[in-house]
Amino acid sequence: MLPLEHNHDQGIPMNYLFHLYLSGNDPDILTGNLMGDFVKGRVGEEYPPRLRSGIVLHRRIDSFAQNQALFRQSKQRIDPGFGHWRGVLVDMFYDHFLAAEWNRWSKEPFESYLARVRRAVEGNYRYLPERMGELLPVIFETMLPSYRTVEGVGLALKRMSRRIQRPNPLAEGGGELQRNLAGFHHDFLEFVPLVQDDVLHFLCGKNVPDHCI
Repeated sequence: MLPLEHNHDQGIPMNYLFHLYLSGNDPDILTGNLMGDFVKGRVGEEYPPRLRSGIVLHRRIDSFAQNQALFRQSKQRIDPGFGHWRGVLVDMFYDHFLAAEWNRWSKEPFESYLARVRRAVEGNYRYLPERMGELLPVIFETMLPSYRTVEGVGLALKRMSRRIQRPNPLAEGGGELQRNLAGFHHDFLEFVPLVQDDVLHFLCGKNVPDHCI
């Protein structure tokens, strides 16, 4: 989860699926969490309270990941030549495992989930940053479905690399996933319950239904 301050190219697709999955079912939390890569600086009063909480949750998840040993371990598995882009790659790799093994994490079929979440986000369209609104069809129709295969992640990284104006090594990132697939998968499986517990604590504190036991 690349922290917002390092996302110089606003709207770089990263771990959108992971953020959506951790949001639960509240439409405003889902929308705000997805908006996190597009909203910089102070979260103002122009957003409804739950939507603001979703944006804050996105940043909390990013911060949790960057300070978590398993996420850092995944970054260390990547060739140092990728530099700070290693965080972007880990984001994408974790989205891949979530998408590829979706039935392990959710009883709702993957395609149905994407359609339902898209409707929830589009219901808040008036609050979306312009660039995010433009990207919604790409995110839900092309990007997230492609994450289900290693090859799809590689192609997504190549597309991402071309969209970024400054030089970057992301086009070669798919090879890193293939090279150490088992290692990344291990880190992901160990990481998920830890971040879920942290998100549960946050959302319960916000009195979001279904998140307080």
